Amino acid sequence: MLRALYDFVLRLAGHRHAGAWLSAVSFAESSFFPIPPDAMLVPMCLARPERAWRYAALCTIASVLGGLLGYLIGYFLFEAIAQPILAAYGHAEALESFRGWFARWGAAVILIKGLTPIPFKIVTIGAGAAAFDPWIFLLTSIITRGARFFLVAAMLRRFGEPVRGFIEERLTLITTVVAVAIVGGFAALRFL
Repeated sequence: MLRALYDFVLRLAGHRHAGAWLSAVSFAESSFFPIPPDAMLVPMCLARPERAWRYAALCTIASVLGGLLGYLIGYFLFEAIAQPILAAYGHAEALESFRGWFARWGAAVILIKGLTPIPFKIVTIGAGAAAFDPWIFLLTSIITRGARFFLVAAMLRRFGEPVRGFIEERLTLITTVVAVAIVGGFAALRFL
């Protein structure tokens, strides 16, 4: 079923309203949808390289807005749903432990996970559940999602179809290196 959904999203990339569909998929992926916007972003950038920056901007804006929805889901619904389940299994303290972990490492988690193909909804809902600072959440989401989508658009615009396989096979490696560099830069600034 997931493959059929992926194929459907891929077909939307050729639709005459592909930009709107790209925004919708990017928004939904940040809060509840299982398919990443890359399924549309890659073929759209290859088909219209002159619009690559526009597509990356659409993905970034929609992803951040969808991330805010994910944050609200985590903030308002996580305790109502997850807390009773955790308590029933004798793990009522797990939420407080999670909140402490996210409070300490939240910005780094958002920066790293937001760049990788790991579903961003995990980060957004987790940030809300931990009641992570919404302004830092918003800022780090803009940085990390923008970096990810503009990196993909830049590579596709510069190298075209030959880099497609490289991106599809090694996007995790590329974005992890970028994420480590960003987090390393923030860490270096903290110690200066």
